[in-house]
Amino acid sequence: MKVLVTVKRVIDYNVQIRVKADGSGVEKENVKMSMNPPDENAVEEALRIKESGKAEEVIIVSIGEDKAQETIRTGLAMGADRGIHVKVSHDIEPLSVAKILEKIVEKEQPKLILMGKQAIDDDSNQTGQMLSAKLGWSQGTFASKIELENDVAIITREIDEGLETIKVPIPVVATCDLRLNEPRYASLPNIMKAKKKPIDTFTSEELGVDVNPRMKQLKVTEPSKREKGIMVKDVAELVQKLKHEAKVI
Repeated sequence: MKVLVTVKRVIDYNVQIRVKADGSGVEKENVKMSMNPPDENAVEEALRIKESGKAEEVIIVSIGEDKAQETIRTGLAMGADRGIHVKVSHDIEPLSVAKILEKIVEKEQPKLILMGKQAIDDDSNQTGQMLSAKLGWSQGTFASKIELENDVAIITREIDEGLETIKVPIPVVATCDLRLNEPRYASLPNIMKAKKKPIDTFTSEELGVDVNPRMKQLKVTEPSKREKGIMVKDVAELVQKLKHEAKVI
């Protein structure tokens, strides 16, 4: 069984986000980039599945500019077998990503697709669900535990009320939660080996996918500054301010 894992290059979670002066987007020049954190969990889970003998190959897929290959190499250094890079010149919408991945699935014929539950840059949380619908596959979102038994996947997932366990037939698309596992660090020997592992490159045009945006971003602004709080002497003063100044009661 092949396992396909999708990864995205995003601004590192430790970096303070800055909006461009012209409001056209988020500043990415000279900013540290890294693999989207939930995608790291997806890579780790795929490697554990392979190590358990339930998969023969782990393939890393990323969509983006040339530097996205750095993110693929990170997955290869963790232990994945090979990579696929689909080159696009700009950020694309979740539906376009799902359409590209659908084409990759047609080529590779995996039985399991693992993805991060969402990307920390846009927080869309849409691609996995869209890909599942386009493929007609089962899906398990926000997975905190994945078990494979014969032709079914048993997935424990995070929901508002707590945990839900579902049993779905394979093939399946699963989106991974941060609670799923603890991603491993790539060792120096594996980092060196990753440089020699193959990465196949395609363009969206070669795959026959239109990635032109269907929505137009007008402007990006930072959230308004939070006003300084005030101290009150007692409950009576608090009630008065909530009633007359905040007007919440």
